[in-house]
Amino acid sequence: MHPTLFKIKMPEFLSGIFGDYFTVHSYGFFIVLGAISGVTYLTIKTRKKYGLSFETINNFFLLILIAAFVGGKVFLFFENPSHYIDHPKGLIGGKGFVFYGSLLFAIPTMLLFFRKHKLPVLEMLDVMAIVTCIVHVFGRIGCFMAGCCYGIEWHGPLSVIFRDDECLAPLNTPLHPTQLYSVSLILTILIVLLIIQRRQAFKGQLFLSYLMLYAIGRSVVEIFRGDVSRGYVIDNFLSHSQFISLLVVVVAGYFYWKFYQKNRNSIQ
Repeated sequence: MHPTLFKIKMPEFLSGIFGDYFTVHSYGFFIVLGAISGVTYLTIKTRKKYGLSFETINNFFLLILIAAFVGGKVFLFFENPSHYIDHPKGLIGGKGFVFYGSLLFAIPTMLLFFRKHKLPVLEMLDVMAIVTCIVHVFGRIGCFMAGCCYGIEWHGPLSVIFRDDECLAPLNTPLHPTQLYSVSLILTILIVLLIIQRRQAFKGQLFLSYLMLYAIGRSVVEIFRGDVSRGYVIDNFLSHSQFISLLVVVVAGYFYWKFYQKNRNSIQ
């Protein structure tokens, strides 16, 4: 829609260093909003309860962002290795991420941090499930503004047309608004998690529920995705993201059942 949010003309004495304009890109802007919102929620939920300082919380979030960036780029590379070997510059910069790569790199980073600081792992993962939803919603809005993660051609009532030359989506073509489908999916998951939180059966339930709900929803959204350069495990049938989603559902479902049974047996 609007990849560039706004530009500010730089003073002459700075234009030679930073260019003629200071440009704020929509994707980066919404990522920053999401990060601020996520840190705020994390601070409210953990600072008093676990005695975490602002510095510790900020360091934790910085580590997560680094892990997410690296993971997103690693998975992007493996979606099309030959392309990125020939065009390594495509991996540099903010454009192009694989969310599952970010998530799967962030999880072990979180676990190591929680154990190092002697924090209750499952309780903290439940908090991070909410934080992830908050950050992810803003990220997908940024995707919509930038035109990435676009849908297949569709002439239905909810179709969107990208006309800005800076957009990553095909221009002047009605497309499924898959970015907004993802926003709706994540907001729905967030509401479900908040409902579960009121009657939580076991620690870790929110995090495992998030993983399964997102994986299932993502598999559905994938049907309407049009950026086929992401590649397939089975051509035109099972995308990389759908394959990873299947694995996530199986693993998260196993642990959900295991923790549920353990809690149930302890009550009896």
